[in-house]
Amino acid sequence: MSSAPLTSTPPPLLPAKSKSSPPQHPLLSHLPHCTSLRSLAQLHAAAVKSGLAAHPAFVTRLLTLCTAPGAHPAHLAYARQVFDRVPHPSDAVWYNTLLRGYARSPSPSPAAAAEAAVRVFARMLEEGVAPDTYTFVSLLKACAAARAGEEGRQAHAVAAKVDAAGHEYVRPTLINMYAECGDARAARVMFDRMDGDCVVSYNAMITAAVRSSRPREALVLFREMQAKGLKPTSVTVISVLSACALLGALELGRWIHDYVRKIGLDSLVKVSTTLIDMYAKCGSLEDAIAVFQGMESRDRQAWSVMIVAYANHGYGREAISLFEEMKKQGIKPDDITFLGVLYACSHSGLVSEGLQYFDDMKDHGIIPGIKHYGCVTDLLARSGKLERAYKFIDELPIKPTPILWRTLLSACGGHGDVDLGKRVFERILELDDSHGGDYVIFSNLCANTGKWEEVNRVRKMMNEKGVVKVPGCSSIEIDNTVHEFFAGDGRHPKSQESRKMVDEVIDQLKLVGYVPDTSHVFHVEMGEEEKATSLRYHSEKLAIAFGLLNTAPGATLRVVKNLRVCPDCHSMAKLVSMVFNRRIILRDLNRFHHFEDGVCSCGDYW
Repeated sequence: MSSAPLTSTPPPLLPAKSKSSPPQHPLLSHLPHCTSLRSLAQLHAAAVKSGLAAHPAFVTRLLTLCTAPGAHPAHLAYARQVFDRVPHPSDAVWYNTLLRGYARSPSPSPAAAAEAAVRVFARMLEEGVAPDTYTFVSLLKACAAARAGEEGRQAHAVAAKVDAAGHEYVRPTLINMYAECGDARAARVMFDRMDGDCVVSYNAMITAAVRSSRPREALVLFREMQAKGLKPTSVTVISVLSACALLGALELGRWIHDYVRKIGLDSLVKVSTTLIDMYAKCGSLEDAIAVFQGMESRDRQAWSVMIVAYANHGYGREAISLFEEMKKQGIKPDDITFLGVLYACSHSGLVSEGLQYFDDMKDHGIIPGIKHYGCVTDLLARSGKLERAYKFIDELPIKPTPILWRTLLSACGGHGDVDLGKRVFERILELDDSHGGDYVIFSNLCANTGKWEEVNRVRKMMNEKGVVKVPGCSSIEIDNTVHEFFAGDGRHPKSQESRKMVDEVIDQLKLVGYVPDTSHVFHVEMGEEEKATSLRYHSEKLAIAFGLLNTAPGATLRVVKNLRVCPDCHSMAKLVSMVFNRRIILRDLNRFHHFEDGVCSCGDYW
C-alpha cells in the first residue's frame, strides 16, 4: 500500500464489479489498522481500484473508523467526502454513523458540526431513508452542543411525526437539547410527560437548572430523584455539587460528599475536581486542599481548579507555587490555568509577576481571551496604574467589552480619579447604558470630589433610562438551610430579630473603637448620623447577625454576597471576628475574605 498516493480528497468512485462483491474482501481486514489519514487514504485508493469502494460493508467500516471517539476532525471530514460520493446512500447506518460523529466532534466549532449534521439529516429525508431513534439522539446532541434551538425544534417535530419523540432514549435527549438551548419551559414540559422514572432525564433537568442559575430547583429535583430510589450517576453529583457551590451551601455539599463516597464515585477525577470547586466556592479552602491532596491521579482540570481556588481566597503565592509544581509534573497548562494564575496575581498585588505570566501564555501557544485581558486590567488598575490600564484596554486586538471598562471604572472610584473615571464612564455608555452599577460608581466618584452638578446629571440619566441599582443580597447556611437577606428590607421572617442583633453588635463594637465608615455614602442632603443609619442594615450585616444568633459560640460563619463588600461592612466584620471570637468567611462578587482575630486575609486590598 506504500505506493498508493496520498490524496486530499477521496478518489472517484468506480462502479463495483458486481453487486455480490465478497463481503470478506482482504482489504476490509486492513481498515482497523489505518491509524493515520494517510494510511486510510491509501487503503481507500486500493479499494477503489479493486471495485470495493461502494460496497456497503467497506463504506460502513470506513465511516465507523473515521467517526470513532477521539478521531481527528480531518477523519470526519474525509468520511463526509466518502459519503457524499455515494450516488444514492440508502443505508440508515451510514447516516447515523456520520450524525454520531458530528455529535461527538465540536471541531471546527459546535455550530459548524450542527450545521453539517442538519444537512446529513436533510439528505436522509430526501433519499427516503427512514430515521430511527439513533438518528434523532445524535442529531439532537449536535443541536444541543451548538445551542441550535430552532434546528432542534424542527428535529423534534420530525421525531414526533414518526412517533420517535417519546422513546426512552430520545426523550432525555430532547430535554437536554431544550435545556442547553435555554428553553427551560420546553425542557420541563418534556420532563413532565415522562411515563416512568429516568436517571438521564433527571440529569438533564438538574444540569439545566444549574446552568441557568437555579440551584434550588436542582436540589429539589435531586431530592425527588432520591425519593424515587433512582441511583445517581457521576453527572448527577457533579451538577448537584455545582448547585451547592452556587448557593454557598457547605454543609449540604459535605453531606453529598459523604454520599458520593458511599456510592463509590469519589474515585472519579471529574467528581473530585467538582468537589474541590464546591468546597472552595463554599469558603472551605481546607476541605478543597484535602480533596486535592487525596486524589490518586490529577488531570489538568484538577490542577487548574485548585489554582483558581487559591486565587479566589487571596493566596496568590500558593497559587503560583502550585502552578510551578504542575509544570514540573509535566502537566501542560491551558487557558483556565493561566486565568487562575493571573487572578491570583491581581488579588495579591503581584503586578510584575502577573504581567510576566501574561507574556508567558504565548510560549504555551495560548491566545488570551477576554477574561485574561480582564485580569491584566484589574492587575494594573487595582495597583493604581490607571492610565496604563486605560491604554491596555484601548489597544487590545479585540473589541473591549463593558466588563473591562467597568473594572477600570471601579478602580477609578477606589483611587479617586474623577477625570479618567468620566472618560471610562463614557466609553461604557457607548457599549451598554443599562447597568445601574456604572451610574452609581461614577456618581459616587463625582460626589466624593464635590462635583455635585455631575452627580445630578448622572442621577437624572438614571431616572430617564429607568436604570436601578441592584439590591445587595447576602446568604448564610444554618442547619442545611440557606437564609437570604436583602439590604434594608424585611423579606426574611427573622429580619426583625437580625436587625435587633445588628444594633446590639454595633453597640458592643463601638466600645472597641468602631466608627461607621460613611466615606462611600454620597448624599449631600444627609448628615453623618443619617449616613451611618443607611449603612447599618446592609445585607451582610444582617446575615452575620443572624449567624451569631443561630450558631454555637465559636462556630465559623460563612456568608455569600452578590455585590462587592462595602468598606464599612468589611471593617465591621473584622471587629466582629475579634470581639465575638468568630471566624467569618465572606464571599463577595470578586473574592473571599477570611476574617479572624480582627484581620482580613485580603490585607484590605480588595
